[in-house]
Amino acid sequence: MYDRAGALPASRTDFVLESIKEAILYGKLRPGQALVESDLASSLAVSKTPVREALKTLAGSGLVVMSPYKGATVRTVDAAMAASVYDVRLLLEPEALSRAVALGADFAEARAALDDTEDLAVRNLANRRFHRALYAGCGNPLLVSLLDGLHDQAALVTAAGWGLRPTWEAEAAEHRAILVTAEEGHGEAAADLLRRHLRTFADRLAEELPDVVR
Repeated sequence: MYDRAGALPASRTDFVLESIKEAILYGKLRPGQALVESDLASSLAVSKTPVREALKTLAGSGLVVMSPYKGATVRTVDAAMAASVYDVRLLLEPEALSRAVALGADFAEARAALDDTEDLAVRNLANRRFHRALYAGCGNPLLVSLLDGLHDQAALVTAAGWGLRPTWEAEAAEHRAILVTAEEGHGEAAADLLRRHLRTFADRLAEELPDVVR
């Protein structure tokens, strides 16, 4: 029961939580798929109790939908959900990057997260690491926490977008341009590039995702 970094999870519930989350974000559990406690418990060799707790936590983070009639299902990404996530990202991420540059933040982690793999799961993880590395040095722990809270939903949206049309090569080039500008100390210019990067993806999702999934 080890996580992807090779560390032992703090508890059985943490192991179950990370396992289900990974399966959702990496497409092993598909949007709209029913999450049956007994099946998950069997596949993870645990009792239903940690599975039940993990599903409640995932519902709180927006990856799972709980219904009194259908039970737990993987959240399905629609245009409205994607728009909400990107609205907040557009408000906060460019400002956080601008502040990080002004404070002289080290963007080595962002450079390490640049990834050219074709594997969707690895690419999504690298994308997540890259964006966090841009805002982590903004100097405001609450701002970092707010953006971290969007991580799971943003990753789900990204996977949905790439599932419709893989555009990661263009986005990887945008990442490199943002990073170079930030490393050169041009905070406002880097923020503008990041804003354009997020807006381009958000506009594509608005056109290609279904309006509302019921």
